[in-house]
Amino acid sequence: MRTSTAAATAARPERTALRRSIANTLKGSAGNLVEWYDVYVYSVFAVYFESRFFSAADRNSTLYVWAIFAATFLMRPVGAWYFGRFADRYGRRLALTVSVSVMAGCSFVVAITPTAGTIGIWAALILLLARLLQGFATGGEYGTSATYMSEAALPGRRGFLSSFHYVTLVGGHVLAQLTLLAMLLFWERPQISEWGWRIAFALGGVAAIVVFWLRRSMDESLEASSIAAAREGRARTAGSMRELFVHQWRPLLLCFLITAGGTVAFYTYSVNGPKMIQSAFAGDDPMTGTLINLGVLVFLMLLQPVGGWLSDLVGRKALLVFFGVGGVLYSGYLVTRLPQQHDALAAFATLAVGFIILTGYTSINAVVKAELFPTHVRALGVGFGYALANSLFGGTAPLLYQAALRTGHVGAFALYVTAVIAVSLLVYVFFLQNKGPNWLDGTR
Repeated sequence: MRTSTAAATAARPERTALRRSIANTLKGSAGNLVEWYDVYVYSVFAVYFESRFFSAADRNSTLYVWAIFAATFLMRPVGAWYFGRFADRYGRRLALTVSVSVMAGCSFVVAITPTAGTIGIWAALILLLARLLQGFATGGEYGTSATYMSEAALPGRRGFLSSFHYVTLVGGHVLAQLTLLAMLLFWERPQISEWGWRIAFALGGVAAIVVFWLRRSMDESLEASSIAAAREGRARTAGSMRELFVHQWRPLLLCFLITAGGTVAFYTYSVNGPKMIQSAFAGDDPMTGTLINLGVLVFLMLLQPVGGWLSDLVGRKALLVFFGVGGVLYSGYLVTRLPQQHDALAAFATLAVGFIILTGYTSINAVVKAELFPTHVRALGVGFGYALANSLFGGTAPLLYQAALRTGHVGAFALYVTAVIAVSLLVYVFFLQNKGPNWLDGTR
């Protein structure tokens, strides 16, 4: 009797720790969900608001819209530097609260911006400025939230719990698609193009206000002593770019190279892919294309915890190598064949296979990068390494695809995507360990 009582007493702190870890993961995930909804509502509704900001007679208007999408990624390294430094010095929670506030404000600005017919070129300039500020906030959100969710997760369950970082990242895209689906059910396309897209942006701003309140109640994952040392000027290396480039350049380079193949695949598969389906079914049945995209993105979202759970069992490297090999073999097929799929089931299956491959990267990329850096530069290192690769290879993928489509060089684009993934695959194979000492466990 005494033995069972002692066992129950010993198990109680573990259950409490698990509950707190899950609660913090959910709160961190909610903010991530809203921020990425604000990112993806642009790509999902681009075809509807394009004529509001650029002349419908301008044949380059689509390229301008995607050029603005790509330009926002230029601000991500700046946001990663600012918020990463802030989070490593003054705490993850405060940095995340500020970033979601910036996202909300910019979404409201886009929602109320007059059209080009009213204010001319100023409409496009306001859109560009708002999106640049959102890129700044997103640069801070990724590194800080990836760091927070990895630190808040319990050892042995880090892969599974941190996978919710991408559950909510993809979930933001799902919410944007759901918003479009709801509008298509009740309104005609001209109504969505006239004012429906404004509602979509405004919803992101409203949701961010709720998340602002939720994030204030999260536990702080950075130790109070570290925050106090930074405030008192004793922790000079915390969040320091000099520390990152001089003493942590190897993990920074690894973070960049790990991200390069993953981010070009992510934006090719999850942004270009749905656009290919949307275009294939745009003529007579836009609802079918939207339903396919919604279903396959939900599938990708549900795959993330499976990948995270597997990584806790077999190791992170195994999943990354699976992604790398699959991406090298499959990307060319997806890019060239998906636009030709006019059967709903075939289109769904083609993109779903790509998403299974992609999960080898997305489900664990947050924890893999967090394990590379010590606490005092973790948010900065994760965010900055990711943002640089994301700006160069991720954000440019939709623009490059549109340019390739326009010039008839889609095969060259497919070759480019495959080559970038191949470089990352070499890094996964030769420079990463499957299981072993890491900074998150305090064993390095």
